[in-house]
Amino acid sequence: MNEVVLEARGLTKHYRRGARAVEDVSLVLRRGRVTALVGESGSGKSTVAKLLARLVPATSGEILLRGEKPGRFREYCRSVQMIFQDPFASLNPVHRIRYTLTRPLKIHRRSETPEQLLEAVQLPADFLDRYPHELSGGQRQRVAIARALAAQPSVLLADEPVSMLDVSIRLGVLNLLRDLKERLHLAVLYITHDIASARYFADETFVMYGGQVVEGGDSETVTQHPAHPYTQLLIASAPDPDRPATSTPTPLGEPPSLGSPPDGCRFSPRCPQATPRCWTDAPPRCSLGDGHWAACWLYEEVVA
Repeated sequence: MNEVVLEARGLTKHYRRGARAVEDVSLVLRRGRVTALVGESGSGKSTVAKLLARLVPATSGEILLRGEKPGRFREYCRSVQMIFQDPFASLNPVHRIRYTLTRPLKIHRRSETPEQLLEAVQLPADFLDRYPHELSGGQRQRVAIARALAAQPSVLLADEPVSMLDVSIRLGVLNLLRDLKERLHLAVLYITHDIASARYFADETFVMYGGQVVEGGDSETVTQHPAHPYTQLLIASAPDPDRPATSTPTPLGEPPSLGSPPDGCRFSPRCPQATPRCWTDAPPRCSLGDGHWAACWLYEEVVA
């Protein structure tokens, strides 16, 4: 437990048209723990997942699997599997569930059966003869999780796995992932725009804005004592029955263009606490104690 399985060091992704989607992101995924990556749409969260899954090449930085540079892609996939956001698009509609689960078992030469995979995600064996359109959204996502488990991975990259599901069944899927994490000792990267679910599901949380990670620490601290102004606004925008609806603050303006991001702190054009320095100089990572940190000039006296 807590063994480092997958590590990203300074991952950066720039596209040909100049979009700087991810800048200098470093993450450590440990066995038996869930790490959440939180941010609004367009912040670069899904690009990080694709980089870690090696679905897109990094512009710079490195990925280490158990402390070593990964080898062949298929061997890497045996250890690192991705669960996509849309269960309606991630399953081939022309194949029955039996084919969807049997194929990865054959590719990775695993001894399990499709029935065992369905049992692991709490679905009955008779689903094997159904097509994806015959299942609900939650059932399809469970099949997608079963497909990922077919490789017997050490890491699951869950890219907003419940955002397209009905609210009533989201908790069931998150509880399933938590059970699998504990039972199989998986390292899980949980990508979400819902910081409240990160507190419930994740051991540690990193907040992303404009392609950069701006705050990190254990989930309880980040969600209950947010330091970065962007994290504070995310927390304030989460539903709270004890808070009047009119008191919810919102950031100023629109998210930055990743093709021409602002100088200095990328949040400065929208930050209610921005100072002149924020517009010109990128803030360093500042330690706030007990592993909690924020990249913000408000805490410059405690630079890590």
